[in-house]
Amino acid sequence: MAGAIASAMLFVLPVFAQDSRLSLADRVSLLEQRAQNKDQSSVQMVNQLQQMQSQLQQMQGQIEELQHQLQQLQDKSKDQYIDLDSRMGRLEGASKTGAAPASGGSAPATAAAATGAAAAGTAAAGNAPGNTAPPAADTKAPPAKGGKPLSAADNAAAQAAYDAAFKTLRGGDYVGASRQFRTFIEKYPDHSLTPNAFYWLGESYYVTTNYPVALQAFQHLLSQFPQSEKAPDALLKVGYCQLELKQAPAAKATLESVVSKYPSSKAASLAKERLRRIQTTAG
Repeated sequence: MAGAIASAMLFVLPVFAQDSRLSLADRVSLLEQRAQNKDQSSVQMVNQLQQMQSQLQQMQGQIEELQHQLQQLQDKSKDQYIDLDSRMGRLEGASKTGAAPASGGSAPATAAAATGAAAAGTAAAGNAPGNTAPPAADTKAPPAKGGKPLSAADNAAAQAAYDAAFKTLRGGDYVGASRQFRTFIEKYPDHSLTPNAFYWLGESYYVTTNYPVALQAFQHLLSQFPQSEKAPDALLKVGYCQLELKQAPAAKATLESVVSKYPSSKAASLAKERLRRIQTTAG
């Protein structure tokens, strides 16, 4: 009996050992397959990571470009509104000194109202008010070119219409102001305040970035009223409009003309500053 059992064990042990070897090989194969799968997963993860890094770099570049464009828009908007705010501050100061009324009213068309608004607007071409002192309250406004004398009532009506338009401009309603200044120009083409009206008409379009129409208004002022106190600032704004319209050579020539024609004016100093900025950008 014992011999039979021993014989059976001798037969079973090799078979068991063979099964154990096959099982171990299978396990090794399985482990190798798993390791290979892990390697492939790692490669895929590395590739995905590289793709994500590339996309992130592209997005960062786009963000930087958008930030640059936004900064340019903010700078342009800031320049325009600082310009307008500084001129309004000048006009408020002139109003307090009695040089000219700053807003609507029925004051007669004296020199204080006409030339006071003109002197206050000498800053309109740049970021700071002009250096021209307000004229005395009893100074007579110069007659407009080819102008016909108006009655006292008509003068008062013209002054009230101009003041109302200017008040609208100060209130930030640029569309309404442009409409009112156009109406004033059509009704009083030879009035002493007409050059001022053309100037502020141009400003109302310039602030709203309607540069072609603003350019027309400033150029009309220069052609019809070349002796106006607004001429230096209007010529400067012609250059500004040309810059905005991508007419760089014409703008440079205009700004240089401001410097040569009005060397001691505030407009000339602003033109020099803008020319320096153009040169720096070009360089």
